[in-house]
Amino acid sequence: MNKVAQGIYPTMITPYHEDNTIDYQAVDKLVEFYAERGCHGIFAVCQSSEMFYLSLEERVKLAERVVKASAGRMDIVASGHVSADPEDQITELKRIRDTGVKAVVLVSNRLARAEESDGLLLERMDKILTAIPDVDFGMYECPYPYKRLLSERVLRAMAESGRFSFVKDTCCDAEMIRRRVKILDGRVQLFNANSATILDTLRSGVDGFSGIMANFHPELYVWLFNHYREQPERAERLQAFLSLASGIERGAYPISAKYFLNKIGCNMSLVSRVRPHSDFTPLLSREIDDMQTLQEELAASYCGA
Repeated sequence: MNKVAQGIYPTMITPYHEDNTIDYQAVDKLVEFYAERGCHGIFAVCQSSEMFYLSLEERVKLAERVVKASAGRMDIVASGHVSADPEDQITELKRIRDTGVKAVVLVSNRLARAEESDGLLLERMDKILTAIPDVDFGMYECPYPYKRLLSERVLRAMAESGRFSFVKDTCCDAEMIRRRVKILDGRVQLFNANSATILDTLRSGVDGFSGIMANFHPELYVWLFNHYREQPERAERLQAFLSLASGIERGAYPISAKYFLNKIGCNMSLVSRVRPHSDFTPLLSREIDDMQTLQEELAASYCGA
């Protein structure tokens, strides 16, 4: 089993043309944006990508395009199994495997409904591992359609299987993450998705960050990942900004990210399949403008930009 690179993995958004088709030229520009800012990988075909609103063919083509555009500079991981039927999920996962991604990402809430047991989740997980023996997997606690946090029993089973490279954690609880790191014991990597706890959890041994806000200022997360040990006071100050800025997550995402990316030259429409444009208010655009002003100052100070 080959682990993915540690570091910063943005949860990639999907750019669309005004006619609601995927804008693959903007996809290429977005991959360059991540690469130029030092990201170590990309989580493509995830909730930020609106994967539940993409056809299977779109999910496959999107993953293929990201792999091609990255040209080996970053590790690309992708999910995209959105069906309820386990057999259909296996078909979806095999198609994603064939795109050349570094790891195929299982979604915890696709393996069992909210009222179903961990035993049933593990049974379905084992079926997938058996059906697709030549793949390294990740596991994603996707918040939609419901958030299924991984129990200690499931985490131990994943570690013991030898088939999982990483967990994308969304518990947003620094103490729980510390316990999870101990349970996984280096056998499975853990990536935190929560900006407010990223510095604390880096100190606890997480392997990186994979979250929404890496669509706005990935270079600051890269700096934090690379320098939090030797520059602890500066890391604390940067953490304060990252925590406050993450409030943007709650405002009309992913349209908010598309608005920001347009401002810095990564041009795309504001079209989203999950949010109406009316959700993006003048107040939110002002908040993003103000955040950009502060982050540019921080990037100049921390990253020499």
